[in-house]
Amino acid sequence: MPGIDECLLEAMTLPGARGAAIVDWTSGLALGSVGDSPNKDHEATAAETAEVARSAAEYRAFVESHDGFPGEAPPDERLPVEDLLLSTRNGFHVIRFVETSFDSSVFLYLWLDRDTGNLALARIRLRDLSERLVLM
Repeated sequence: MPGIDECLLEAMTLPGARGAAIVDWTSGLALGSVGDSPNKDHEATAAETAEVARSAAEYRAFVESHDGFPGEAPPDERLPVEDLLLSTRNGFHVIRFVETSFDSSVFLYLWLDRDTGNLALARIRLRDLSERLVLM
């Protein structure tokens, strides 16, 4: 089971990977980062992607209705969002939420080159990494 550093290095083996980070979306702090950053500042990127992740995780617009009550939390208390995909003119940004046995607020962030990146493969691999990641 990979830790933070191993997880990030494995993410960087994906075709087109330009940068990766593990971020706490509550604080906006990067627990680890590797490669490049879209704005040349890993900490600023962590804070900015945390804002996007927090919005998706906390706002009820992305929650399916249950028992006829729009915006009601799912019965199993898991986050309603698995991952977020943002496309820009030059790249793809993938945010994958990490589910843990404790109240986790961590996600994997991957920046892919638009021309050489494989978005489908990135989603599959990030899902696998998020399931195997060991946080202590």
